[in-house]
Amino acid sequence: QVQLVESGGGLVQAGASLRLSCVVTGLPFRNYHMGWFRQAPGNEREFVAAITRGAPVTYYSDSVKGRFTISRDNPKNTVYLQMNRLNPEDTAVYYCGASTVAGATYRTRHQYYNYWGQGTQVTVSS
Repeated sequence: QVQLVESGGGLVQAGASLRLSCVVTGLPFRNYHMGWFRQAPGNEREFVAAITRGAPVTYYSDSVKGRFTISRDNPKNTVYLQMNRLNPEDTAVYYCGASTVAGATYRTRHQYYNYWGQGTQVTVSS
């Protein structure tokens, strides 16, 4: 049974930092590209960051570039999202996804991720 379990969300003030974790079980983690997406009420799921399998390459949305860092620890089957200088626009439910689809084009598109976690809420107050 495949499971992706996110943790680390919470309520913080603007300017604070959070580190999200996503532990993956039931699949060969090192063979999957991993991504973080977020969804605010009334909005579509939005790409945040992705990291490829193998010699990892990272991708970021323009809105988080320079503030967020994605990383992975293959022996721990875990992907992380370090979020710094948070602002109220970062408020959303954050989801991690796992993908086997090759190609940089697909890293930012949630339709090409095979598995998802249940999400963790991040709320940033002004």
